[in-house]
Amino acid sequence: MASSSMSKQKACDSSTWSPKQNKLFERALAKYDEDTPERWQNVSKAVGGKSVEEVKRHYERLLEDLKHIESGHVPFPTYKSTTSG
Repeated sequence: MASSSMSKQKACDSSTWSPKQNKLFERALAKYDEDTPERWQNVSKAVGGKSVEEVKRHYERLLEDLKHIESGHVPFPTYKSTTSG
């Protein structure tokens, strides 16, 4: 049982992306488009610390998020208005 819990914890930890890794991911996606041979290997190397499978899963989550946003399922944030004197 303990090893099962530890495996789940490791899987969860490895799916955490820092702001720096997300920025590297975005830049790599811009550099290595769909037509790039070995795209995911290149993106994985550019991000560092993430496997090819983790990079692919992160991309799939990004596409899902975009679908929700574009379909109107994510509300626009409400910002406080500020006045400058």
